[in-house]
Parts: sequence; structure tokens; C-alpha cells
Amino acid sequence: MKKYLTLENGDVFVGEACGDLGAEIDGELVFTTSMTGYQETLTDPSYKHQIISFTYPLIGNYGISLGTNQSDTVQAAAVVVKEMTDQVFHYQSVISLDAFLKQSKVPAISGIDTRQLTKIIRRYGTMKASLTNHPIVDQPKADRSASIIKSATLSAGDAKDVEHVVVVDFGVKDNIVKSLQRPGVDVTVVTPESTFEDIANLHPTGILLSNGPGDPTDYSDFVPVIQKLQDNFPLFGICLGHQLLALANGATTYKMTFGHRGINHPVKNLITGDICITSQNHGYAVDVDSVKDTPLEVTALEVNDKTCEGLRYPGRPVFSVQYHPEAAPGPHDATKLFDDFIEMMHVNGGVH
Repeated sequence: MKKYLTLENGDVFVGEACGDLGAEIDGELVFTTSMTGYQETLTDPSYKHQIISFTYPLIGNYGISLGTNQSDTVQAAAVVVKEMTDQVFHYQSVISLDAFLKQSKVPAISGIDTRQLTKIIRRYGTMKASLTNHPIVDQPKADRSASIIKSATLSAGDAKDVEHVVVVDFGVKDNIVKSLQRPGVDVTVVTPESTFEDIANLHPTGILLSNGPGDPTDYSDFVPVIQKLQDNFPLFGICLGHQLLALANGATTYKMTFGHRGINHPVKNLITGDICITSQNHGYAVDVDSVKDTPLEVTALEVNDKTCEGLRYPGRPVFSVQYHPEAAPGPHDATKLFDDFIEMMHVNGGVH
């Protein structure tokens, strides 16, 4: 069965249908250079409403495993691959990738020259696209009807005299929560509809602003809450949370041409001089020059294109990173940041 990928610029790719054969979808077309970790990528809430093209030519060879998802469902709108294999070789696999997509009602297309597709995205930038069962004439329109804010459930522990992290969930990955959970640390997850008073009443010793999809300016209603939170609690922002911390302090963000999506992005710490390899997934970035007129300080840059990868608020226990220290997938170079945040809470926690 044929499937048709029609790009906003008019280019059309024809391939074989896989995943949910009947489903047709509109979305934002992006690519990831990750060679492994497709299950974590597909279930990452940061990819909500996006059509993901994998540049690595063979996807699905180690199947789908239990306990690997980064949320309770596939978040991506659709999947584009060069080849999707049904030959699964891994002792932990319980189902093939194709069957997993069928169960999740997510369409996919194989037999596509994803390297050529990536060149188009790099040239013209991230664009809208449609995945259909028949050729179409009209340009695709992205589906904006669904909310990009994910609801969440409270999950604090019962232990006493512990550090208590409140995670503001803009689309949090499970491995962020798991990276925080350890003896002596409770985690409560709240939605961005929460007020400062709602969060303060939970008596946190620290706040984590999570990753998530979309334009950070779409969350402008929560910016005043962040301004109050950073005045009263240790605060750590990741990816979208990093961008929102910048907006809360007067910096600006911009849409990148094709974003950073992969697990091999080198980042230089401007304070220590160290370079770590990071996992990234974002289409917007903080304008480095705009930070100069704010109380924030740039602490890290992406080595290749010098985009802003880290911020801190000097004199306060407040910092953020653009990359994903929890990985899943990706290298673990930056996992120490969770230890740093917990130590920061231990020293500075509680309402000031």
C-alpha cells in the first residue's frame, strides 16, 4: 500500500505504508539524527504533533521494550523512515516497532530517502507536511486544534524531612522524573495551569520547569508565575523550561531553521571549559544577545552553531539548560546536573 508525504514547499515523497495503514495526518515535519533510542523519541512529549523523520537508515531492529517509554503513549503524529524492519533482535523486546505504531494508531511511511528529505529541511527549514493514502494538491495545514499542554497527576511520596521537587509539566519525559526520584527526594508533578499559590502550598524545596513542545511564547500566561517562583525557590529549567526562564527575565527566543534533534550535540560549559555530548530536541532557542540586558548569565553554548545552551541567575539558586541531561535516548554526560540541583535544594531549599 502506497503512502504519500507532501511537504509545504510542494515536494512529494512516495513510499510504503506502515504503522496505522488507514490513518492520515498533518503536522510539523522534523528530523532526528539519533541512531538509537527511537522508542524514547517517539514517546517524548516534546515531539507532540510532529512528523519525525529518522536519518538513520534502519529503524526497529531491537523492537519495543517494557519500561522504556517516556510517556504513556506515542506522542509523535507520524513516522518517516528509510527502512522499518520486522526482524527484531533483542531479548527485552516484546513487540515490533510496526506493531507498536499500529497499536498506538500512528501512521508511518518507509522506503523514503530520509537523507534527501533532511537536506530539504535543512535548506528550507522546519515545515508543515501531510502523510496521506492518496496524492493531494493543496498544501498541508498543521493541526493546531489539540492543546499542547499535557495534564499531569500528583505523585509526591509520604516520607518526612525530605527534599520536595515540584515539576511543572509542559510535556515532561518520564526519565526526568526518574532522575529526580531517589531516597530523600519526593516529586510532585503539576500542570502549567497552577498558580504560584497552588505550588507554594505544596511546600516545595525546589522547582523544575520541564521540557515540552511548541513555541515558548505560547506559555506567556505562566511567565509571571516563574518570576515569583525564582524569587522564592531553587529552580532548574530543562529545554522549554530553559526558554521560559529566559522569557521570565526579559530575554527573547526565536524559531530555529531546523532545530536541534539528536543525541550527539557538543556543548561547552563557559565557566569550566568542559565539553559534554548531549541529547537535544528543540525548534526554538534563546537569543544570546538578548540575555545581555537581563539579570541572567549565559553559561553554555552549542559548539557548532553557538546557540544558548545554559543560563544562571547569579546570586540565586536558579539555572537552566537547553539540552536533556536525563537523556533517554542519548549520552549520560550531563546527568550530574540532577545531583547539583538536589544539592542546591539541600542548601537553599524552602520559601525565602
